[in-house]
Amino acid sequence: MSRAEFTFDPETWPMEQVSQEFRQLGWSWNARESKVHVPGLENQLRVGLLFSSQQHCLNEVVQRWDAGELRCEIPCAVSNHALPAQNPIHRMFERHQVKFHHIQQHGQDEEDEMLEAVKETDILVLARYMRVLSPRFLEGYGKDIINIHHGLLPSFKGANPYKQAYQKGVKIIGATAHFVTEELDEGPIIEQLVERVGHRDSLASFAFRSRALERQCLFNALKYYLDHRIMRYSMNRVAVLN
Repeated sequence: MSRAEFTFDPETWPMEQVSQEFRQLGWSWNARESKVHVPGLENQLRVGLLFSSQQHCLNEVVQRWDAGELRCEIPCAVSNHALPAQNPIHRMFERHQVKFHHIQQHGQDEEDEMLEAVKETDILVLARYMRVLSPRFLEGYGKDIINIHHGLLPSFKGANPYKQAYQKGVKIIGATAHFVTEELDEGPIIEQLVERVGHRDSLASFAFRSRALERQCLFNALKYYLDHRIMRYSMNRVAVLN
């Protein structure tokens, strides 16, 4: 497993030839796959956003995308909660022509509606989307999905993790970004961030600091993905390359 960066002149070494020669090089090393990415010469990945009522992670991704820090397109966003017209994110969606879909329930018909809404995307990001995606949805989508977990996996799964961790008296809080699989919160971990807390923290400050970690952790994971820095090397492990 390796990653190399180099410069070349596409006039004298066309992209198709580069890809073919690197595939041949990979075959000679019995590599499972070989990929060549050329920033500026390939289409930007299309990212779909799923979110619920808590919008701190959504705000982080959308605002930093708007500032040019994420090289991608965002063609659509889906939420099980309405997004008021006066919400700044709603106005940003309108300015960038991001299609917003309010899909409230979560039955089979709604799953089909969601699959139709995100069918033109290359990856989904769950920006605190508080619904479990069914195996049927995951199979129907068939592409990568990144989730942000409010804690250091595998601890404090399920509802109200801030309160769980606070009552446990933990001294380190964290956030985990991982790929989604059929097993809840068991997908390969992409990024984890941590911060020390102490006895002077209230539940409110505890939650505030945790949300700050979640925002940065999700942004980092998506940036790694868009920069093609993530490589899977086993069923449940990934490497993030410098």
